[in-house]
Amino acid sequence: MKQVVAIVGPTAIGKTELALRLAREFSGEIVNADSRQVYRYMHIGTAKPSKEEQSLVPHHLIDIVNPDDDFSLAQYQGMAYQAIDDIQLRGKLPLLVGGSGLYVWAVLEGWTIPPVAPDPEFRREMWSRATSGGADELYRELTEIDLAAAQKIDPSDVRRVIRALEVCRAGVLFSEAQRKDPPPFDGLIIGLTTDRAELYRRIDVRVDKMIEHDLIDEVAKLVDMGYGLDLPSTSGIGYKEIARYLGGELSLESAIEKIKLETHRVARHQYAWFRLSDKRIRWFDIGKDAYDEIRQVVGWFVAG
Repeated sequence: MKQVVAIVGPTAIGKTELALRLAREFSGEIVNADSRQVYRYMHIGTAKPSKEEQSLVPHHLIDIVNPDDDFSLAQYQGMAYQAIDDIQLRGKLPLLVGGSGLYVWAVLEGWTIPPVAPDPEFRREMWSRATSGGADELYRELTEIDLAAAQKIDPSDVRRVIRALEVCRAGVLFSEAQRKDPPPFDGLIIGLTTDRAELYRRIDVRVDKMIEHDLIDEVAKLVDMGYGLDLPSTSGIGYKEIARYLGGELSLESAIEKIKLETHRVARHQYAWFRLSDKRIRWFDIGKDAYDEIRQVVGWFVAG
């Protein structure tokens, strides 16, 4: 049985650092499972591994599409399987790393993506409503049509809400359309966690560093390149708040505070995807210097 090690957990918990250490120790390569790091030109606001970090270990599925390109879950899943196969064929260990539960479980559980073709006109109409202040209304509509699907989607993930509505519109409940066909590999899932106060502190420190490392300039450059900030890629946390600052709608202090609070909320939602009670996940508290134990568990797994 081929093997994959997944590293999951909330944002800012230290997944990248752990992945780099394990990859260097176990001859591994990293497959990105963060839904925003697939986009080019968006480095600081997505907390993408630095060029130096990427030079230490081969990384896959980072910087693969432009911010205005359509990129579906089905595309990601297919590319992830291809990357994993390639890594395994070269005798290396694939490390699936990221906090996007949708991406992680689609790969590990082998989701069958709903067979409903994209409807560009419907999507444009929904995006127009969302960017005009109707994002909450779209989410409410989904809860009325398919509550089970809505409960698994972050209300701020407008792109996913629209996709669910698109599938339901075709007469297929989104929650029932995602069947599972387990992939041909054995998976070890390492989860990183800590207490809520420490997690929020780490998030706040990361946001402050993003500002120090010129997130404002990154957002301004995206605008100069012609990428509207109403795109699914650029409307995420960090980019939309800084865009409002640049447009004079928010002070910088208010924008930073909103980024921190929204990221706290996302971290809480990530625990809905990666539950501490999920027996498939081996959880480790980062406050207890757990690397040696994690290394031992991975070593046992790799040895079969």
